[in-house]
Amino acid sequence: MKNFIFNMPTRVLFGAGQLDHLHEETLPGKKALIVTSNGQSTKKYGYLARVQKELELAGVDYALFDEIRPNPTRENVMDGAKAVKDNGCDFVLALGGGSVMDCGKCIALMAANPGDIWDYSLSKEGGKKNAEFDAIPIVAITTSAGTGSEVDIAAVISNDATKEKTGIFFLSMFPTLSVVDASLMTSVPPKFTAYQGMDAFFHASESVINKNEHPMGEMFALKAIELIAKYLPIAYKDGNNLEARENMALANTLAGYYMLCTSAHTMEHVMGSYHEDLVHGAGLIMIAHAYYDFFAQRQAAEEPMLKMAKAMGVDHPTSGKDFIHALDRLLDSIGCAELKMSEAGITEDELKLYPQRIHEVLGGDITADPLPLSDEDYLEIYQKSYR
Repeated sequence: MKNFIFNMPTRVLFGAGQLDHLHEETLPGKKALIVTSNGQSTKKYGYLARVQKELELAGVDYALFDEIRPNPTRENVMDGAKAVKDNGCDFVLALGGGSVMDCGKCIALMAANPGDIWDYSLSKEGGKKNAEFDAIPIVAITTSAGTGSEVDIAAVISNDATKEKTGIFFLSMFPTLSVVDASLMTSVPPKFTAYQGMDAFFHASESVINKNEHPMGEMFALKAIELIAKYLPIAYKDGNNLEARENMALANTLAGYYMLCTSAHTMEHVMGSYHEDLVHGAGLIMIAHAYYDFFAQRQAAEEPMLKMAKAMGVDHPTSGKDFIHALDRLLDSIGCAELKMSEAGITEDELKLYPQRIHEVLGGDITADPLPLSDEDYLEIYQKSYR
């Protein structure tokens, strides 16, 4: 059995209606910077007002920073860190999906550390510095089931100037408290329900095929895959089905508890580096068939793929191809079988630029794939995915 470390310092309030109990918790400060997206959903559906009411009931003051874009940037982070200081806030409350929670965690880091967030990035153009000070406390309230960001230390931030979309990770970026309330997710449109749900699926599937997988990670990942295969098509077709939403929320959080991503996430980060409007989950879907089939054809991950096929309801899988077929069926059931790179603005010519960039941005662990991939292999997967 492989050695592993499991560390989960985040207190999680899970279940429909749990947001209404936030004021009963011991919050980690006297004044929160509420971080939300630059969209309108948290205001339109009343989520922001509910959070503000909970803070008021708890006797906690707050300021609002509502400028986070779908793929958050280093500017978003630095503007947010300035807002923390200008408003005298002592903790960050991130209300939104993965982009908001990721950016909120980096805002909390930069509220306590000097310089620019890119000083702490491990990407090619990053400063690769270690953070001298811990992030200020973070409360995460997720409104989507996709990233698992409410229970991990990871944040994905884009630098438009350097064309880098990369991960930033420090232990102090674990949220202190997270709320996973499926009643906040019923407003997510079908398309984004699908994209976010498959992001969670790939967190889990990459963990299972990861050569560093171990029993703890596999336990969370296989359960997440089982739940997503069963409930994502239901949530996609009926966003008000609270049972489906709760099970998707559970799958998302389980997948986030032990996320061991492979090169697939790095490959998508490269795509997103060039196309800031590309939704992360959509990019992962675009390359999924060719990526997993690369290993299935070479029988490089047969046992993990058999386990995933069983989790997806295949009665007697005999090869990795059974997982590929189950994956294709799942994507078809949520209207994602025909996603096209070309419709996201990606050109066939630019694919040739991508393999080198895989070594320059961070997403998953490119050394943890079932087989080592060469730049030629990466290009083949991109090209087979292209349409």
